[in-house]
Amino acid sequence: MNTELPQDVTDFAAVAAKRLARLGGPPAAVRAETDDGVRRAARAALSELGAFELDVRSSSGDVLAAAVLCQAAGATALPYPLVEELLAIDGARLALVNPDAPRIDHGDLPGDWIAADLDANRYQPHPASRTNAKLGPFLVPATVSAPNGTVPAADVSLHLVLGSWRILGAMQQSLRIVTEHVRARVQFGKPLAEFQAVRFAVADASVALRGLHELAKFTVCRPESTAAQVRSADALVLRLKAADTAREVLRTAHQLLGALGFCDESDISVLDRHTQPLIRLPLGTEGLALRLIPGVPDGSLETLFTGPVSA
Repeated sequence: MNTELPQDVTDFAAVAAKRLARLGGPPAAVRAETDDGVRRAARAALSELGAFELDVRSSSGDVLAAAVLCQAAGATALPYPLVEELLAIDGARLALVNPDAPRIDHGDLPGDWIAADLDANRYQPHPASRTNAKLGPFLVPATVSAPNGTVPAADVSLHLVLGSWRILGAMQQSLRIVTEHVRARVQFGKPLAEFQAVRFAVADASVALRGLHELAKFTVCRPESTAAQVRSADALVLRLKAADTAREVLRTAHQLLGALGFCDESDISVLDRHTQPLIRLPLGTEGLALRLIPGVPDGSLETLFTGPVSA
């Protein structure tokens, strides 16, 4: 089975990666924590790439372009809420929140916001000030109104999917950094990469990441005729896999880089800190897994042993 993306999407991915890298990558993300000009430059770069002209709700080609753009944003730790703006409703960015403890990444940026939970209930958020926490430095606590209608369930699913592509990009970059480190770092007279335990750890992370990439492509390429409840379950499975893979890759990265992996002189630290909101919000891995359980008996959670589900 050919799982390669179309050539035009691959070409766009290369252009997007180069343009976003010009912003400075993880070091620029660190500067953005104290300099809002970096976030303005990030939005300008996205605008140059035509990000906000993508019709992610009705064009399958644009969804693929948005996915690889989110992947590039993850790899460069882009300090901007790309997914939330791609799914804006009437000009208001769409944030996925846990209504019991609502927090919005980059919620301090000017402009309107709409919040939704995983059941597609709609809320009016009121972001507070940034806390400048070490993990998720752009997270903003918020209060939300009582549920006020709903947003399209497809928007919630697409939000989860595009966010997963951003996690994918961040973890692919993390693995590249680790691979370069173990090849260059010499201990006991030879590179770390020549030690069997190190090779096994990197291989396990690589296999997990390759599996995530294939699942991400499968999910984003699902036919529009697929039943809505199946697409929703697919999105939850992808985010669960993305969060779980991120924990594995980051654990391996920190083990092999040692103390360096916790210093912002290393890009691993920045990628880790800035990806944590996507890994943990709106729900962590346990919460996502619990939401999938009801889909087992009703058939919306497809597995190798699931019978056909009508569209």
